[in-house]
Amino acid sequence: MAQGSSGIRGSRIGSGPMGESERGDLAPRTAASFWCGNGHRTQLQFAIEAAIPEEWDCPKCGLPAGPDPDNSPGAVSNAPYKTHMAYVRERRSQEDGEILLNEALAKLRGTISVQL
Repeated sequence: MAQGSSGIRGSRIGSGPMGESERGDLAPRTAASFWCGNGHRTQLQFAIEAAIPEEWDCPKCGLPAGPDPDNSPGAVSNAPYKTHMAYVRERRSQEDGEILLNEALAKLRGTISVQL
């Protein structure tokens, strides 16, 4: 029994020779380099008519990167995570909380009538 082999092995239907003459020319490009605070350099290609951004996120560490290697942008400071109770304490004092708690307990015990 003969091995079945195909003449188009490893290619897909509709594929042709890969080259600039077949696909057309690339748009004119310019290179831009960005440096982060950790010294990582990222080089990107932009179309000539595209506006180059002032900052770019470093793909290695995530810090913001800028075009000047000696003056990279600082890291964005994130506020620490706050719990629900921390937000409540910003709005209410301890005395206000005690008053509200006593009113809620009184309603649950049935000593205060609920007004609708």
